[in-house]
Amino acid sequence: MERPAWAPRSIDISVPSVSRIYDFYLGGSHNFEVDREAARKAMEFLPGLPKIMQANRAFMRRAVRFAVDEGIDQFLDIGSGIPTFGNVHEVAQAQLAGSRVVYVDHDPVAVAHSQAVLEGNDDVDVVAADLRKPHEILSSPQVERLIDLNRPVALLLVAILHFVEDADDPYAAVAELSQALAPGSLLILTHASYEGIPLPAERAEGAVDVYKDIRNPLIMRSRDEIARFFKGYDMVEPGLVPMPHWRPQTAPEDEDPYAFSGFGGVGRTA
Repeated sequence: MERPAWAPRSIDISVPSVSRIYDFYLGGSHNFEVDREAARKAMEFLPGLPKIMQANRAFMRRAVRFAVDEGIDQFLDIGSGIPTFGNVHEVAQAQLAGSRVVYVDHDPVAVAHSQAVLEGNDDVDVVAADLRKPHEILSSPQVERLIDLNRPVALLLVAILHFVEDADDPYAAVAELSQALAPGSLLILTHASYEGIPLPAERAEGAVDVYKDIRNPLIMRSRDEIARFFKGYDMVEPGLVPMPHWRPQTAPEDEDPYAFSGFGGVGRTA
């Protein structure tokens, strides 16, 4: 397999990547055949996966605009993935010039592309780090340069926590990040769940098994389990809901049924 010029030499292009699979679902071009093959296998069981990812992105954009409307001008996006149209900094800076954004990802392709896209934008940076190590994120030079933790921050954990197994204690990681935030900060979160998927859970499990096979287990949590991530936050209306129901700009009934798979919500620190 020929290595594209945009692929860092350090990555194994024969191994599927969650970030690149996500990029494929969104219609991006920064993925390899091995990623597309894994995505197509998952879609054999869950054909609406691209619609779910599109709903995630649409929710994220609405939540970022809400955050700016609430006076927040700094964003920490963990598990940001490969840059695609409508990134956090594009949405925030279009609404409020000078908004500051730090992206965090542990995928070398995602980090490399973020660096390329962000070149020349002094108000945005990227950190190569892992959600499971919050201290490394919070103490990074990029966060220290751009994010004032004494002021409200929007912390984005969009479509990332379902890739953190219980053994790695994602609740503790979110709690550590949350404790670093000033009052008035927001937690913007989405998470996969069997609840809302318009087909039997047994069939959806086939897609989950594909992620297990590529050693990136997809952890489907219940609504109650997802709600636990918001401990210490006051939920913003309408609460933790299927993504199209969170402050929609178009009629939710017009959405594809798969868009209602999983949950999204925004919480505010007291």
